[in-house]
Amino acid sequence: QFKEALDKHQGKEIDVHVTNIDRSFGTLFGSEITKKYGTSLEEDTFKVNCYGAGGQSFGAFIPQGLTLHLYGDSNDYFGKGLSGGKLIVVPPKDSTIKPEDNIIIGNVALYGATSGKAYINGVAGERFCVRNSGAHAVVEGTGDHGCEYMTGGRVVILGKTGKNFAAGMSGGIAYVLDEDNDLYMRTNKSMVFSEEVTNKYDVLELKEMIKEHVTLTNSEKGKEILDHFSEYLPKFKKVIPYDYNRMQMAIVQMEEKGLNAEQAQIEAFYASTRA
Repeated sequence: QFKEALDKHQGKEIDVHVTNIDRSFGTLFGSEITKKYGTSLEEDTFKVNCYGAGGQSFGAFIPQGLTLHLYGDSNDYFGKGLSGGKLIVVPPKDSTIKPEDNIIIGNVALYGATSGKAYINGVAGERFCVRNSGAHAVVEGTGDHGCEYMTGGRVVILGKTGKNFAAGMSGGIAYVLDEDNDLYMRTNKSMVFSEEVTNKYDVLELKEMIKEHVTLTNSEKGKEILDHFSEYLPKFKKVIPYDYNRMQMAIVQMEEKGLNAEQAQIEAFYASTRA
């Protein structure tokens, strides 16, 4: 269905039905995109509206330019190795469930993702964003071991997390809505700390990610937060690794000395190795 559009570098949108035996849906087409265009395609060049149940590894490794919009739910390893593509998951249009209270994707979602975006209007299973190194994701809740071994990227969680959150997390940032002020009881604090979201750049990033989540998923929880953002902002916690935070501060100091972004990162790295 995409062959002619792919050959002619033309955008196209199609509808398909998927079931949970359709494993690694989108991966083969994604490889064709990468072979032909690398990372040069604009966002949403090729869009697939999927209806039904996504099988294991739905959207695995999909590249920039490909968007999969799933109306249904998905199995484990959703978005594994995401490589620049976009994934959107919402309940079926006739669903009556409350997304923020129901699991919509399985375990180990976005495992090893390197770039791209994911917006999930529902709760994820265990080990959400494990080993994520660069993708941005918004979800309405997670099971145990969320953001485990994460090394980069940004994650926004608009609800509860399970136990052992951020275990082994060495990079990236997670913004978590902590309405009951008990996130500290479920966080693995060996490598990370949490604080309120006060930095203006963090506030802007958080708000923009929620806005995009609402635009793409029509999330009721997201709308509620945006409509009363000043009330909700103090309830968010920024979870960040100690080492990552130290490096970010060092990079800012180097940039203030007049170095460009790349030079600042290199100098900050060498400064940290000498410390």
